[in-house]
Amino acid sequence: MILRPRPTVFGLLFILRGSIITAIAAELVVIVVWAVGVAAVAQATPGRFAGLTPAPFTLLGLALSIFLGFRNNACYERWWEARRQWGQLLAESRALARDVGALMPQEATTQRRLVLRSVAFAHAMRAQLRGDGLASTAEWLPAAEWQRVVTQAGLPDTILRAQSDDFAAAWRRGDITDNLYRLFSDRLLAMTEIQAACERLRSTPTPFAYTLLLHRTAWLFCLLVPFGLVASLGFGAPIVTVILAYALFGLDALGQELEEPFGRTPNAIPLDALVRNIEIAALEALGEAELPPPLLPRDYVLL
Repeated sequence: MILRPRPTVFGLLFILRGSIITAIAAELVVIVVWAVGVAAVAQATPGRFAGLTPAPFTLLGLALSIFLGFRNNACYERWWEARRQWGQLLAESRALARDVGALMPQEATTQRRLVLRSVAFAHAMRAQLRGDGLASTAEWLPAAEWQRVVTQAGLPDTILRAQSDDFAAAWRRGDITDNLYRLFSDRLLAMTEIQAACERLRSTPTPFAYTLLLHRTAWLFCLLVPFGLVASLGFGAPIVTVILAYALFGLDALGQELEEPFGRTPNAIPLDALVRNIEIAALEALGEAELPPPLLPRDYVLL
């Protein structure tokens, strides 16, 4: 996720880090070369495109911008839901750590295992969503437990089952009442629902045909619009064309990044920073003196 101070009006024109222009530079070069070629042909053969006006392209551009807006709204909804789910996971992890410390028997080993296991769940979720390795998850589980669960296909769900087993064992021993067991079960249910929502977002992208249609239409519009502008603007047509291409291709590329909220693009959800916040909350609840520092943006990008 891009985090940077608000730039000045002059600085807006020259910011590259965090700008979508780096992702669409190749497309813009192609459009500029094409538009300059159309302008050169028009200048070499006066009157060739005199019958073409910008009116049809204005209507096509308006329709295309509306469709792109719909798609970007859908992609932003995916991005925002992903951020909301991880914010809820942070809240549930903090609440679970607080409840374990206040309501479970004052036995340090059990409390520590339950709290750190919630951190392992967050690491396992991040690894599953991003396709990362599981080494960071192993650091938060006892060695014997890690050897037992690492071979399971759904590691996050396996970790939650281990949490449920510990709470159930405490209930059977009479260490917690029925109401407290229900409280802890509700916490685990909320984390399960967060896991399911994130898996749904990752496995169900926006329809590819919809994306392909808009991408093709944007290319068609940008390739045709110089013919409607060159009669009145001459060699000014490439300038207007590339500005239009920047807006259309930029919206298309931004939608593609927002569509995958768990990736490592500059506009993705900062999963590393969110997992670190869960680590800090868990260790603080356990009374640890040394806490890891929050992750900060690097080159204005928070991962």
